[in-house]
Amino acid sequence: MTKKPNQRDVLADLLAVAPPDVLTGLILELASEWPDVRRKCFDFLKSHVSVSKALESRSDGENIMALWSELVPDLEELDEYGGGDYALEDRVAELLYQMKKKLDLKKIKPEYRRDILNRVLPFIESGNGGMDDMLCGVAYAACYSDADLRGLAEAFEDMGGDWRVENARDIYRRLGDRAKYLELRKTRMELGADFYDLATFYWEAGEKEKALQVAEDGLRKAHGRMDELRLFVAKRAKAAGDRDKYITLQFDQTMDRLTLNKYEAFMRMCQNDEWERFEPQILARMKSAGRTEQLKIRMHRKEYAEAVKLLTRMQYPMMDWEGDDEVRIAKKLEKRYPEEILKYYLSGLGSLTVNAARKEYARKAKVMAKVCHVLVTVIGDSSRWKEFALKVKRDNMRRPAFQEEFGKVVPGWRELE
Repeated sequence: MTKKPNQRDVLADLLAVAPPDVLTGLILELASEWPDVRRKCFDFLKSHVSVSKALESRSDGENIMALWSELVPDLEELDEYGGGDYALEDRVAELLYQMKKKLDLKKIKPEYRRDILNRVLPFIESGNGGMDDMLCGVAYAACYSDADLRGLAEAFEDMGGDWRVENARDIYRRLGDRAKYLELRKTRMELGADFYDLATFYWEAGEKEKALQVAEDGLRKAHGRMDELRLFVAKRAKAAGDRDKYITLQFDQTMDRLTLNKYEAFMRMCQNDEWERFEPQILARMKSAGRTEQLKIRMHRKEYAEAVKLLTRMQYPMMDWEGDDEVRIAKKLEKRYPEEILKYYLSGLGSLTVNAARKEYARKAKVMAKVCHVLVTVIGDSSRWKEFALKVKRDNMRRPAFQEEFGKVVPGWRELE
C-alpha cells in the first residue's frame, strides 16, 4: 500500500509507543523464524550499539551460526539431489563465502568453530552437493591452530577417498608430521604429481639425493600430468651442468600437448646443433598436437601448403566464439590459395534452404560476406559471385529474417536481382 504524501508510517508510530520488552519480543520472534533476519539484527546492532568485548565475540559466533542456518536447507537440497539450478548453487556458494570471510578474521570463539566443523564435515564426506571446494574453504578457515588443523586432517583421513586423504596428507606436511605425511603419501604413487610432491618434500627436508631418486623413478613409472616433475629434474640437471639431460627433458615437456608457444620457447632454448637434432623429431610427431596448434606451427614455419591442407580438412566454425585462430589464418592464406579458402568458407554456410533462428542467419551472413570478398576481390570473378548469391537469395525469399541479416553485412545484397 502506497503512503499518501506527508503521511507518517503507521508501523513507525506503533514502534514508537511500544515498550522495550515488547520490541525485544517482536525482534526475537522474527529472528527465530528467519535466520537472515537474525543475521541482519546482529550486523545492525553491532554497528549502532556499543557492547562489551565478550558480547561482541559471542555475537560474531552467533552471526556465523545464523549464516549456516540460512544456507543449510538449500545445501541439504543440493546434497539430496546431487546439485541444483544455478541460482540455488550461487546462493549457497555466496553464503559459504561469507562464512569463510568472517572466519578468516580470526575472531570466532572455539566453541562456535567446533560447531561449524561438526556441521560442515558430513556434507564434505557426502560430496554430493557440488560444493566441496567451498565447504573445504569453510572447514580450513575454522581452524585457527595446529591442533585444529590436526583434527581436520584426522577427520579427512577417517572419511577416506583420494581427495580427502590428499587434504589430510597436505595438512600433515604443513604441520611437519613427517611420519603421518609419508604414511599417507606412500599409499598412492601413480601420477606425476604424486612423485613431484614426494620429491619436493625430501628436497625441502635437505635429503636431496633421495629427492632426485624419487623424481627419476617418477619419470620412468608415473603417468598423467608430468610437467612439474620434468621441470624439477630439468632444473637440477641444468644446475649440475648436464646440458644433454636438461634439453632432452625440455623436449619431452614441449611435446607433451605441443603448442606454438611451446615450440617457439623450445627453439629459443636450443643451441644450433640441438635444434638440428630435435627439429626433425618435432615434425615427425606433429600429429600429436591439436589441429589448430599444428596449423599455427605450420604458419610460423611458413609452410603454407601444409597449412592449407590442414585447414581444408577442418570445417569453418559454427559458433561465433569458436575457431578465431583458424579464421585469422584463413584470411592470411586467401591470396595464396583462394579456391581452397573459398571452399573452407563455404563449409561454414551449412544448409541455406532450411529455417533457422535469426542469430544463425546473422552468423551465416558474416560467412557469406567472406565468400563475396574471395570471389569478387581476391579471385576477381564478379559473375561467379552474382550467380551464386542470386540463387541463395531466391531460395530464401520467404525468409524475411534471412534477407534482413544478409542485407546488413553482405555487400550489394539488397540490390541483387
